Amino acid sequence: MFVTTSYEPNGEQQEQARALALKFGGRSLQRRQMTLAQLRERFGEEDILVITKERLEFHHAGRQPLFFHPSTASIRVKRLLKGDRDPLLELCGTRPGDRVVDCTAGLGSDSIVFSFAVGPLGAVTALESAEVPGYLLSEGIKTYHSDVPGLNEAMRRIDVQTVDHLEFLRSQPDDSFDIVYFDPMFRKPITESASIRAIRGIADDRELSLEAVNEAKRVARRVVVLKEHRDSREFERLGFHVERRPSTKIAYGVIRCS
Repeated sequence: MFVTTSYEPNGEQQEQARALALKFGGRSLQRRQMTLAQLRERFGEEDILVITKERLEFHHAGRQPLFFHPSTASIRVKRLLKGDRDPLLELCGTRPGDRVVDCTAGLGSDSIVFSFAVGPLGAVTALESAEVPGYLLSEGIKTYHSDVPGLNEAMRRIDVQTVDHLEFLRSQPDDSFDIVYFDPMFRKPITESASIRAIRGIADDRELSLEAVNEAKRVARRVVVLKEHRDSREFERLGFHVERRPSTKIAYGVIRCS
């Protein structure tokens, strides 16, 4: 991987490129007036992290660039502000002050909604084992600005950790979170948003392990929830009771811990 900037970088961007190249074990390259295709051809690297004035973008294998955006979280929070219901929050019985761990955060859309719902007295820990998405999430929630009331505060409160979820869960005391949430890459993909297509192949795509579920049951005070394709066999394999939403291809599996 190499790290570069937009066409006319300032000194801060150039310094950030050098620092990120060191962090990720890559090379920092001056963009000059070369396109990304020209940089790939000249330097022989497929993966490019681009620093612009607005955001960080990760370009990988000809896919759409990966970058942080609240995505559907903005829409869901707007609906909550109008008094509408959110199926995931209701299924989890989410309350102000709850402690939530999102074990497969990706770019954090569900983590943001959880954080909004639990409020300043609650806490959301977002885990992402893949280094680049984890970094994009951790930086994005610090800097992204939204005009949706309460959304910026919800993002800033999230604790992002770039760590394998099983390793994290093993290290936690019993009953240390109210809600443990899993949204792994679906075993049976469905028509995806551009953000999901961009992250597939970059984020961790391993199947969820039974050991991780057992650790989650130990750690969760109230509920463990799994999001998957409605026809997935993962629910049965891992011991989840399925709660379907008939209008979509997405279903939630639930294990009640109390």
